[in-house]
Amino acid sequence: MAKNYMVLYGKNSVIERLKADPSSVRKVFLRDNLKAPGIEELISANNVPNERLPEHELDKMRPAKDLQGVIARVNKFQYASFEDLLEQSKDIKTTFLFLDRINDPQNLGAIIRIAACFGGFAAVIPQFDACEVNETVIHVASGGENHIPVSIVNNISNAILKAKERGFWIMGAVIKDDAEDVSKVSMPFPLGLVLGSEGEGIRHGIEKHLDIKAKIPMEGAKLSFNVSTACAIFCHEISKHRGKCDEERE
Repeated sequence: MAKNYMVLYGKNSVIERLKADPSSVRKVFLRDNLKAPGIEELISANNVPNERLPEHELDKMRPAKDLQGVIARVNKFQYASFEDLLEQSKDIKTTFLFLDRINDPQNLGAIIRIAACFGGFAAVIPQFDACEVNETVIHVASGGENHIPVSIVNNISNAILKAKERGFWIMGAVIKDDAEDVSKVSMPFPLGLVLGSEGEGIRHGIEKHLDIKAKIPMEGAKLSFNVSTACAIFCHEISKHRGKCDEERE
């Protein structure tokens, strides 16, 4: 029988969840000799059920090298409605991250964490041919999943077209000669950013919907950035432009 909960592990992930959404935490398990006053205070303040266990018992619950002596059973991840996010975008300055076939949970988790750190982003992932938000993703996100909405859609292309109908400009991260330097490109808002798969980039069927093609200038080895690293650079540039737009409006 499939379990109806997810397992969070590691101090940062559990602490962030206890701070941001304690009602979603069903039970916390701590290593019997672990000293974690911060976690214990949050557990007590929110009346969260908890239990002390020997290390080998924790390892049985979630075999991993970085449990850090703490595990939490939490409610399954709740995706945001894309339609609701589009509706809210009329009043809230949100940049959508359209993720085209990101299959590595490490990359998806890192992207969520990066977007949460910058703020003002929402992630959109496809239901098929891509990684969903699983336990590895939320561990790597280190609590970031509590701070940005993530929506799952049947078709990324259709989601992009719906955003364009609402007035969004769509920029894609590409490695092509006709792409503009992301640090110099003029970014209109509201904005959506498309990031392609780790190995193949953005599909042609999606690339044809791009209003802007942007790239990261690289003068070194003829390699490419990992998608999560590229995401960090693009989010930084988007945040700078968004800040300038806010200043101009004032």
